[in-house]
Amino acid sequence: MRVLANDGVSKSGIDALEKEGFEVLTTTVAQDQLVNYINENEISVLLVRSATKVRTDIIDNCSSLKVIGRGGVGMDNIDVAYAREKGLHVINTPAASSGSVAELVFAHLYGSVRFLHDANRNMPLEGDSKFKNLKKAYAGGIELRGKTLGIIGIGRIGQATAKIAIGVGMKVIAYDPFIEEANIPLEFFDGQSLDFNLKTVSKEEVLKTADFITLHVPAQKEYVIGKTEIALMKEGAGIVNAARGGVIDEVALIEALEKGKLGFAGLDVFENEPSPSIKVLMNNKVSLTPHIGAATGEAQDRIGQELADQIIKILK
Repeated sequence: MRVLANDGVSKSGIDALEKEGFEVLTTTVAQDQLVNYINENEISVLLVRSATKVRTDIIDNCSSLKVIGRGGVGMDNIDVAYAREKGLHVINTPAASSGSVAELVFAHLYGSVRFLHDANRNMPLEGDSKFKNLKKAYAGGIELRGKTLGIIGIGRIGQATAKIAIGVGMKVIAYDPFIEEANIPLEFFDGQSLDFNLKTVSKEEVLKTADFITLHVPAQKEYVIGKTEIALMKEGAGIVNAARGGVIDEVALIEALEKGKLGFAGLDVFENEPSPSIKVLMNNKVSLTPHIGAATGEAQDRIGQELADQIIKILK
């Protein structure tokens, strides 16, 4: 049986599949050529990340296809219900990248409270001529320790983010419409562990109380954070989105940053991805990364292995 990893897959995943007799193809096929390629090569398993879309055209016209796999958490680029209705298995890897995304959230937080994103833009341009000016401009940093982190969406990634926050010494509050409380276990290098029980509160309380807010929610039909929600937030608060583009109203966000209502934003995902708004990209209060939340070697290894394990279980 053939597996097409159209957006790539880790060597660990390939090795595990090949050991069980699967042939793994890593050719990147253009979206409009996928149906022909799958049929010509009798592909049984299609693996994607976020770039490739698996819609009804592929589901209806590829009779050899048995499994669709998403290397990651969200499956908004796959018509999941329709595929399952047609008898296909649809799988993903919800736990594999949680730690990597959580660490990126804190990279944005640390970078923003110490102005690293902006300093790295300006030091190459003016570091040799305006060093003292830049030193003064970036002198008002703040510590994360002792501050309150508000987490919107306390699923696997939200909980992984909470672990880091607690370890840093932050207070954590969370809102989730589906979860009333979460157990947050912290395991330390010497074998010790501590459990923290986190009871969720209202979205309004999170918005009003948190010094920083991070989003960990699936794609939505409406904004999770818009003008109304921003108005409730603390003056100078920061916000990070490493979840999905479109959960924050970027027009309202940029306006709030320009007026000083918000102190900074960290964005790994964007409304118009893969062509983010120029206003977002050029704003010096926005810390930017190009959708790399799960892009660590460790996470990709876990994703590949987890996909392979599920495929083998289904088809062998």
